[in-house]
Amino acid sequence: MARTTALMPDQVPADSKPTLDAFTKNIGFTPNMMAIFAQSPIAFNAWAALLGSLSKALDVKTRDSIGLAVSEVNGCNYCLTVHSFTAEHMAKLPADEVILARKGHAYDPKREAAIQFARKVIETRGRVSDSDLRAVRDAGYSEANIIEIVALVAMYSLTNFFNNVFDPEKDFPAVAPAGTL
Repeated sequence: MARTTALMPDQVPADSKPTLDAFTKNIGFTPNMMAIFAQSPIAFNAWAALLGSLSKALDVKTRDSIGLAVSEVNGCNYCLTVHSFTAEHMAKLPADEVILARKGHAYDPKREAAIQFARKVIETRGRVSDSDLRAVRDAGYSEANIIEIVALVAMYSLTNFFNNVFDPEKDFPAVAPAGTL
């Protein structure tokens, strides 16, 4: 059960409306998470700006894989449904690679390094080891890329925490719980 109410279109604050309308037009509907998040124009617009900027970081398969791995660690079922859907339909990741990403892995060695590093960042709250940094660098990631991975972890964690707090009604296809993977 949701812990707050998703706003109806006529209830959206004026400062959130342009951002929410853009998402609705782009996605084709208004996800419940966004209809809740829009209650705070400051937080919602800041998140949207970060999302827009980070959509240029790395490649879409790596970004979605990091989102899946982080959401799995943070236990965010809402985000797992969203990222599983987008990974399969937009990033064109096969279903077995979606499950692999949730487990913190990838068939592609470079993507594997990014996912492993992202998991280390979230699991250690950023207290990664020198060998963790070396591994992601050795896989071919630049300092800028590593900063982008950390930023992606933070952005995905923000939505994970938001959705874990407010528990919006799921509007994407359900995914298997972590224990059944």
